[in-house]
Amino acid sequence: MFKNLLYHYKKRLLGKIRRYLSKRPLPSPTDRKKFDHDFAISTSFHGIHNIAQNQNKVRKVIWLSVVLGSVSLLVWQIYSRLVNYFMWPTTTSIEVQYVEKIEFPAVTFCNLNRFQTEAVSRFGIIFFLWDIVSKVLRLQEISGNNTGSPEALDFVASHRNFSITEFVKNNGFYLNHDTLVHCEFFGKTCDPKDFKHVFTEYGNCFTFNYGENVQSKNKVSVSGRGLKLLLDVHQEEFTDNPVPGFADAGVIFVIHSPKKEPQFDGLGLSSPVGMHARVTIRQLKTIHQEYPWGECNPDIKLRNFTTYSTYGCLKECKAKHIQRLCGCLPFLLPGNGVECDLLKYYNCVSPILDHIERKGLCTMGTHNSSCPVPCEETEYPATIAYSTFPSQRATKFLAKKLNQSQEYIRENLVNIEINYSDLNYKITQQQKAVSVPELLADVGGQLGLFCGASLITIIEIIEYLFTSFYWVFIFFLLKILEMIQRTSPPQTV
Repeated sequence: MFKNLLYHYKKRLLGKIRRYLSKRPLPSPTDRKKFDHDFAISTSFHGIHNIAQNQNKVRKVIWLSVVLGSVSLLVWQIYSRLVNYFMWPTTTSIEVQYVEKIEFPAVTFCNLNRFQTEAVSRFGIIFFLWDIVSKVLRLQEISGNNTGSPEALDFVASHRNFSITEFVKNNGFYLNHDTLVHCEFFGKTCDPKDFKHVFTEYGNCFTFNYGENVQSKNKVSVSGRGLKLLLDVHQEEFTDNPVPGFADAGVIFVIHSPKKEPQFDGLGLSSPVGMHARVTIRQLKTIHQEYPWGECNPDIKLRNFTTYSTYGCLKECKAKHIQRLCGCLPFLLPGNGVECDLLKYYNCVSPILDHIERKGLCTMGTHNSSCPVPCEETEYPATIAYSTFPSQRATKFLAKKLNQSQEYIRENLVNIEINYSDLNYKITQQQKAVSVPELLADVGGQLGLFCGASLITIIEIIEYLFTSFYWVFIFFLLKILEMIQRTSPPQTV
């Protein structure tokens, strides 16, 4: 009984739909043919009206061949341009801008001998510990003989409250009027207060023209003048372990943007004692496109650095994993957290760093890596030349001025001079080879060339196809409704 009621209800509903559609009669075959003919002779798609109006069959075939050939060429041209666009091609432009004034970069320098001799003699194991600390910045493999030696393990067990930060700060290289013998920036005297203390893999380092300092607002207006430093490395006071290969005496420095952290790994320039290093720099700005045209990601922001850099991102990435798994932050990594003690370095930090390297948790370069390339960066390619310093006469003068022996002057003084070669900077910019407006203009040009078509033509064709499809759909829908109504009702048992 219920099935019969449901059947009759559906039949009445379908009948109402059929009657409603029947009130809007479909055009007759003659009307549909007239509709097609009117479209053919009125459309702005060139060539169609020649096919429809020509009574000569030969001419009709010729025009049909022309239209089909043009459409085929059009489809091929549009396809090739879409394929080219979705390959995300880029071009690189290089432009040199000449200016009256140019910003001076930041310069971070460190003593190649990192620790005071007296402190190292008290904590002879410090070089082994520093290898672990350096591993935080560079994922280098540490020899098991060093980290697993009985002396190292005993030191870790007996110095649980040993702070690497405090040790380096108090016993590393320092900057005062004794170590900074002379400083001159663009003809003006500078002193230790103009330098910011930073920690690096070389211990205590000092940055001139840091982003927060007043000097960062100054600009050089004459090429050949810049920063001049005369440093005393105090070789007898500071030492390093020559066994791993640290046998040099002098200063290592890196030239970088005032907004970026100094990065020494592979980028540091060095000046030995008894030498005058003349460094000539240029400013190079590089602009990368975001994915998929390039590899940068403009949405990535760093918590501890105002300006994004791959180096700063890698430090934050490692800090995040170590803080999550070890509950502390190692020396040299950014963030707010408790400093890892020596036991944590041995038992947790070092294995986690190995795990990060093996699993590729902190990668760099491509857009899908942890730390893609920055969208904009400023670099300072440098050319460096050396000469012996000081001369015999200058040695006598400096020995008298500093109240030191001539031998001390030759073995401890480092002279560094950093200047711009020209008052210009080079911009290397990665650009989209094909933009969306250019693609649309190219496709529109192909439409006009082969078919004389435009956007309005496309709308005409869409309207024609939609109307034809609507008539066909209504025709088949009425046929289906008619077949359903003819079916017999379900039999009840």
